[in-house]
Amino acid sequence: ARLGQVLYFTRLLPIFSHTASRRPYCGRGLGAGHSEPYIASGFKEEVMPDATRAPETGRDHRELPEWRLDDLYPGPESAALEAAVAGATSDAATFAKDFEGKLAGASGPRLAVAVARYEAIDEVLSCLMSYAHLHYAADMTAPGAGQFLQTLSERINDISAKLLFFTLELNRIPDEALARKLESPALGRYGPWLDEVRAFRPHQLSDEAERLLHDKSVAGRAAWMRLFDETIAGLRFEVGGRSLSSTEVLDLLSDPERDARKAAALEIGRVFGANARLFALVTNTLAKDKEVEDRWRHFARPVSSRNLANRVEDEVVEALVTAVRDSFAPLAHRYYALKARWMGADRLDYWDRNAPLPEDSDRAFGWADARETVLGAYGGFSPTLAEIGTRFFDDGWIDAPVRPGKAPGAFSHPTVPSAHPYILLNYQGKARDVMTLAHELGHGVHQVLAAGQGHLLAETPLTLAETASVFGEMLTFRALLAAEAEPGRRRILLAGKVEDMLNTVVRQVAFHEFERRVHDERRAGELAPERLGEIWIEVQTESLGPALRFDEGYASYWSYIPHFIHAPFYVYAYAFGDCLVNSLYATYEASPEGFEAKYLDMLRAGGSLRHQALLAPFGLDASDPDFWKRGLGIISGFVDQLAADG
Repeated sequence: ARLGQVLYFTRLLPIFSHTASRRPYCGRGLGAGHSEPYIASGFKEEVMPDATRAPETGRDHRELPEWRLDDLYPGPESAALEAAVAGATSDAATFAKDFEGKLAGASGPRLAVAVARYEAIDEVLSCLMSYAHLHYAADMTAPGAGQFLQTLSERINDISAKLLFFTLELNRIPDEALARKLESPALGRYGPWLDEVRAFRPHQLSDEAERLLHDKSVAGRAAWMRLFDETIAGLRFEVGGRSLSSTEVLDLLSDPERDARKAAALEIGRVFGANARLFALVTNTLAKDKEVEDRWRHFARPVSSRNLANRVEDEVVEALVTAVRDSFAPLAHRYYALKARWMGADRLDYWDRNAPLPEDSDRAFGWADARETVLGAYGGFSPTLAEIGTRFFDDGWIDAPVRPGKAPGAFSHPTVPSAHPYILLNYQGKARDVMTLAHELGHGVHQVLAAGQGHLLAETPLTLAETASVFGEMLTFRALLAAEAEPGRRRILLAGKVEDMLNTVVRQVAFHEFERRVHDERRAGELAPERLGEIWIEVQTESLGPALRFDEGYASYWSYIPHFIHAPFYVYAYAFGDCLVNSLYATYEASPEGFEAKYLDMLRAGGSLRHQALLAPFGLDASDPDFWKRGLGIISGFVDQLAADG
């Protein structure tokens, strides 16, 4: 359960470009253009166990590390940053002069030179925007932080406009002519990237239309995202005589005291309900914006552009969604009925769904404990993973403490291959915070390993982006479980893992269903806040089952989930990733010999291979319906264990 970082970033080129597949929690290909979110490893739940603890209950944050952004630039007004902008401006102009209108007639080696120069410029722009977003994330309310981000975005947008011709012209080269050019080894290296760019050829608009969309992006969709982000950051919730941020009040939904959970839940409903018209306006506007662009680009369904960007077929996604929906009852309905019984009730109020079990003492993990636990679990599987992970702790690549104005949640941002990733946490010492660290470190290690592919090929498609993170969580969970001998504690750990998996699989498919219904209905006209609430309650009831009880206040809980705003249809990738890792881990347990080497090769491949090729060495095929059943079976087995224990 992690709140996705609610920043946005802007993309260098339109939807058909290479940046269309960049996974949102990472920031590659960031130049300005069509906006895409900078979302963490994933908003998998309303509860944010990695969020800040209220100050009077907190821990000593002096032991927690803070990142050093001077590895990118010394500061927002530094000479180095200004020199990078000036250099990119000059390089983009020269690039356009050298290549605009000339790609069709270029030889294979000459086209390879063009792609390499384009890649170099894009990497500089990406580094600049990475710095701006990380600086903003450190304190979203700091004077000038939002202004710096917006101003730099607009400057990068102007630079990247000079590069817009490049993928437009690439997509006009006939297949036969490009095949001859790809015989050049220098260009052949970029073959996977060119395939990705050209996958969007049927959806490419005229040059003039693409330039218009590009130029308007910073004042259109990106501006609505910023309004959403800053509104969320500015909201305050009054609970128990304290004025809390959204991060703090949402954390209370997992408080051991039922009265605290209820008070927080009711206040969340009140505040978001009071702001529902604004959030409904943002949602309706962005949904209409997407519908218009999808129509112009001839995408069959609202989810189709996301699937194409993820390099996964519509049929595979539909098979996943169907398999998970068919499992709502045997997984979520069954588990929450068990939990209601453990809590001494026939049904759970929604504020009790994420409550700790009655016997849960909420063991505290100091930062040193968390580091040892996660690196130990990683090292038990692969010394290489542990060695890379250690650098994050030792070299200032993690920002862990809670600070006023800091972005909520957690993410791992890869920046660019020539630099290194950064991890943001809001660490408060719970067991789930340790799992959050394991998750984000998995992303970070993956990003380091894939960096060898270079800027254009390092980024993993969204459908595989969660592989290393969820696998890292599983390694850490297994290590914690193996080290726990007391039966009660083992049940607590197992129940926590089941809840996290339900949040990752069942809840995300329910979120996907919410988006599908909203976008489908929006085609006929604007949806009132009340209708959005009705759809929300419908999908929650379907997915969570009769053991959960909702009231009218819960009807506004849709309004602050950032994925709906920043990355339509992003959410199903979490279910994809979790089921994939479940199948992958089952393969590891069955045949550990040689697994580590194949796993590391998969991570090193980055975006150079599609999911079919990456999974083939493990004997896995995502197009096989049994693949999804196997992954869901892991969750079912855990629920079976809990049911057997009473």
